Amino acid sequence: MATNGSPRARALSAALRDARNVRGISLRELAKKLSLDQSHLSKIETGKRVPSVETTAMILAVLGTGPSERERILDLAKNASEPNWLTVGMPGIPQQLAGAVESEREASAIVYWSPMIMPGLLQTADYVRTIAIADGQPKHDVESRVMVRLARREVLTRREPAKFDVLVGEVALRQPIGTPDMMIEQLRYLIKASVEYPNVNLRVVPTRVGWHPGTAGSFALYEFPDSPPFVHFEHYSSGAFVTNSDDIEAYRKAVAAIGQYAYSPADSTNFIAQVIVEEYQENDIRDQMAQEHV
Repeated sequence: MATNGSPRARALSAALRDARNVRGISLRELAKKLSLDQSHLSKIETGKRVPSVETTAMILAVLGTGPSERERILDLAKNASEPNWLTVGMPGIPQQLAGAVESEREASAIVYWSPMIMPGLLQTADYVRTIAIADGQPKHDVESRVMVRLARREVLTRREPAKFDVLVGEVALRQPIGTPDMMIEQLRYLIKASVEYPNVNLRVVPTRVGWHPGTAGSFALYEFPDSPPFVHFEHYSSGAFVTNSDDIEAYRKAVAAIGQYAYSPADSTNFIAQVIVEEYQENDIRDQMAQEHV
């Protein structure tokens, strides 16, 4: 079955690809063991085809995938063609995260609204680490989370990077996560990304501008070159992918509405520098930016 580009289908293709790589089996070797054409298997792993539950189970059996991982992947296969994806409860969040990561990897453009914390793709290692520890993550999982988060930045720096329009709330800039030095490093990285990455368009939305659609919470809008767009939003123990065209249009209008209150990219970097000075008495950044504008 050809893929409809649904979030579940993308998560399934990534899960099967990862399961094979963990086992250390080549695509050619697996195809031979399954008596399948290698090109057919390749289309499954790249998301161009959605395997049936039976085919998925056969692949996992040959790979010797463990019971819990097998159950997780089969659950994705059972619902792979469903367009929308709602998860309530912590157990389902990792699957949605996999879908989000794969969506980032394949997207040609991403619009992200982050009112309260730093945008995920622009978080520093210490910022990610601090949140993971505060969230009570097991020590052995913390560094794994940091590595995954930093690896996700590759979509912004690869040869053909995704266009990344990010709207970040002033609250996120002033909310102390970790030590002052860690926050200075994080804020400096926002400036670096905005200035040095031509595909990153970062704008700050100040507080006290009144109601706008973004007050309802964060969301990400993904655009793809060969399949319909969708929106992902996530809260602490729930999340959803939304694919309905009317909903997508509503979120596009929300982006435009939020953007009306946002500073320009240049004014945003100046504002971030100002926050560093105001919150952390770090004057070097102000002097540096003053020199750059001479």
